[in-house]
Amino acid sequence: MNQPLAYVHPQAKIAPNVVIEPFVNIEKNVEIGEGTWIGSNVTIMEGARIGKNCKIFPGAVIAAIPQDLKFSGEETLVKIGDNVVIREFVTINRGTKVNWETVVGNNCLLMAYVHIAHDCILGNSVILANACNLAGHIEIDDFAIVGGMSAIHQFVHIGKHTMVSGGSMVTKDIPPFTKAGRNPISFVGVNSIGLRRRGYSNKQINFIHDVYRNLYLKGRNISQATGYIETNMPINKDRDEILSFISNSQRGIMRGYRRIKD
Repeated sequence: MNQPLAYVHPQAKIAPNVVIEPFVNIEKNVEIGEGTWIGSNVTIMEGARIGKNCKIFPGAVIAAIPQDLKFSGEETLVKIGDNVVIREFVTINRGTKVNWETVVGNNCLLMAYVHIAHDCILGNSVILANACNLAGHIEIDDFAIVGGMSAIHQFVHIGKHTMVSGGSMVTKDIPPFTKAGRNPISFVGVNSIGLRRRGYSNKQINFIHDVYRNLYLKGRNISQATGYIETNMPINKDRDEILSFISNSQRGIMRGYRRIKD
């Protein structure tokens, strides 16, 4: 830790075995857990809480103030979990007085040039590919994967075990277990491969397929489809998670697949 070419504020709380490379700048009111590696030219600003065994690559900026004109200097945080990989030039902004914190869960991978704005909440094992841009107040649940160069509108909610195509403009909520793509963002199937990798059985996956067939492919609107699913499909946790996600959606969920006419 005693890197003479790095600056660490004396009030920062750094675990004894953290590795800090040259030209790192760490300000006061920062806490970093054991086993974390911080590459050269990283800037960690006031309000950062970084967990154990993280890897932060050169050029990243953690806990800069929000890019929000309503921010008035309140003391807010960025909380980063354990085993998170933050690649080159990632920027993660502090929260505002709306939520007071921006959160990245455990075991996440944030590829180069990702931007996470104020008050976002990422679950565990989330992957954001290169140059994803998240506006404020976005929520991304566990095991979601967002392809590179995607832009996500403020207040969007992306459900767990989802996969969003690279280059997407995400302006609507993405329900759990799905794949999303096209423009405007649309349902393109169930993330079967991802679900199998995480231990879902064929029976579970087939049931999830049936839920989304009834939601998107039977010619019903969303309220008709959810009513039909609730009345006619067996109760289980996956069905109820999908229905709960839809009923709590603030921006509305993505549209169904539609063929493009010649």
